[in-house]
Amino acid sequence: MPYLLVELSNITSVISGSMVFIALPWLALEITGSAASAGALVALTSIPGIFFGPILGTLIDRIGRRISGFISEVLTALTILLIPVVHNSIEISFALLVLLALGRAIVSPASSTARKSIIPDVAGPSGLSLERANSIHEAVFATGFAIGPAVAALFIGLIGPFDVFYVVAFFSTLSATALFFVRTKESRGDGVSETGSLLQDTILGAKTVLKTPAVLLGLSFVMTLAMIYLPIEMVVLPAHFNALDYAEGLGILISTMAGASVVGALLFEKLQKKFKYSTIMKFGFIGLGSSVLLMSLLPPFWVLLILGAVLGFSWGPLMPMLNTVIQRVIPENMRGRVFGIEMTIWGAGPTLTAVAVGIAVDGVGVQPVYLFLAVIVLVLSVFVSFNKSNKQLDAARDLAPAT
Repeated sequence: MPYLLVELSNITSVISGSMVFIALPWLALEITGSAASAGALVALTSIPGIFFGPILGTLIDRIGRRISGFISEVLTALTILLIPVVHNSIEISFALLVLLALGRAIVSPASSTARKSIIPDVAGPSGLSLERANSIHEAVFATGFAIGPAVAALFIGLIGPFDVFYVVAFFSTLSATALFFVRTKESRGDGVSETGSLLQDTILGAKTVLKTPAVLLGLSFVMTLAMIYLPIEMVVLPAHFNALDYAEGLGILISTMAGASVVGALLFEKLQKKFKYSTIMKFGFIGLGSSVLLMSLLPPFWVLLILGAVLGFSWGPLMPMLNTVIQRVIPENMRGRVFGIEMTIWGAGPTLTAVAVGIAVDGVGVQPVYLFLAVIVLVLSVFVSFNKSNKQLDAARDLAPAT
């Protein structure tokens, strides 16, 4: 039962977050008509995660995973509600939209970090291996990500780009409610500090990552995707579909990619029984890089959907693999911090590139920028796939969860 509640919280939270993934850039484009502004919004709202992600991870280790996730979801719902509430009183400018979005960006990363950290605590009592629990967790995540964009596109059309955030807040509230009822024994949450300093405890977590090659390698491919690929989904594709006045098409494409990644994530448990972790990573990245390159040619919509499915399927097994590696090699009292660093990378990557991508789209158009980014993704995919350090992933495969 605790694992089921965690996954109920997972899917409702991700539906909420992936709705924002579509709705905020769309709203920025509606207000300003500029792809650069959408990129700036993505970048600016990523900044809080860079600074607060690792610290939130430390707090999760200290005060507990369940309660941290619950508080984060409640605050996320309240902050996102401010967008339609304020809109009903005054006209929202781009600057005000950024300010309101920053509130959510500060509090929301903790929920995903807390749920990943609590998986080993709830998987065992539910009779699940770490591989199966993480496969299901990431498949549920991807399912939520497949549902969210379509729901966002639907409600943008039905009730408008401002009132859609009422729906976003509703799903965050459902997520908080599910976490509230989770009951499990956690290995941390005792308020103990290793160093007596919040900052030093956080630094200790970063040092642990640097001393753990398997985790450092895994986080390196997360950084690759965050810096180069995410701006495609956050800026390039919204600009393309906005020019076509086809919000539904954007929602369908991203939902297709996410839906295919559900299948890939669910297959991780079986794949890891037949293939080494390094092999799974190699084929995942090659498939991802190749499909992104072909999508950048902007073929007919039905071809985009097929290529998007290949992309999603290739990505699917990679995150449950990384989760399992972290849970096996990182001491349980550091788990929140390491997953917090992962979330920081997801936030930092787009911040470093999204504004430049938006400016480039405004300057030279969607396709040249899309193709340029796709080539970089493919080159980096080949580099990561054939890196000799991948053997470190294989060494982590047979370890018991760290204590």
